[in-house]
Amino acid sequence: MTPERYEKIRRVLSRRQPTLGVLMDEVHKPHNFSAILRTCDAVGVLTAHAVPPKGGALPTFDATSGSAHKWVAVRKHADAVSAVRELQAQGVQVLATHLSQRSLDYREPDYTRPTCVLLGAEKWGVSDEAAGLADANIVIPMFGMVQSLNVSVAAATILFEAQRQRLVAGMYDAPQLSPEELGRLAFEWAYPDLAPGLRERGEPYPALDGAGQILR
Repeated sequence: MTPERYEKIRRVLSRRQPTLGVLMDEVHKPHNFSAILRTCDAVGVLTAHAVPPKGGALPTFDATSGSAHKWVAVRKHADAVSAVRELQAQGVQVLATHLSQRSLDYREPDYTRPTCVLLGAEKWGVSDEAAGLADANIVIPMFGMVQSLNVSVAAATILFEAQRQRLVAGMYDAPQLSPEELGRLAFEWAYPDLAPGLRERGEPYPALDGAGQILR
C-alpha cells in the first residue's frame, strides 16, 4: 500500500453518497449489470441493490465494470416489491423508471433526498406492482423512433442528474460516512486480502497510520 493509493482511497470514500443507490430488478446481462456498477462508482454510490433473475444468480462481473464491483457493494434482495418496501421503511424515496400516468421527467425529483432508482430488466422493465409502490415514476424524454434506452444508459443519465443536484447542494464537500465507517471501509479497500479473514475470525481491523501502513 503506497501513501498515494491510500490517500486516493480516503478521498474517494470522503465523497461517497450512502443516501443514493440503485435497485436493479432482474437485470440479467452481465455487461449491463457491470456498466451500472461502473456508473455507481463514478457518482459515489456506496451500495447497489439487486434482484437476481428468476431461477438464477446475479450476473457475473465482466470487464465493463472497470473493477467497479470492488468499490460498490451489491446487496441481494428476493424480489423488487419487498426491496422497495424495505427501502421506503428506511426513509428512502424510490423512483421507478416506468412510463405511467403519473410519470415525471427524470430531472424533476429532488435527488438530494435519500433516493434509490429502480431499474427494470432489459426486456420487461419495472413491474406494474413495483412501479405502483414507488414514490414516483420517472421517464427520460426521447424524440426518436425507439422509445427506450439501454438500461445501463438510462441508469447513467439519471444518476448523473442526481450527482448534479448533489454537487449544487454541496453534498460532496464533506464526508457523509461517519469517521468509524470511513475508517472501516478504508481498511477493506486497502487490504482486501486481509479483511475477510479478520471478519471471519471476529477480530478487529488493525489501525492504520496516515500513509495507510498497518500499525504493529
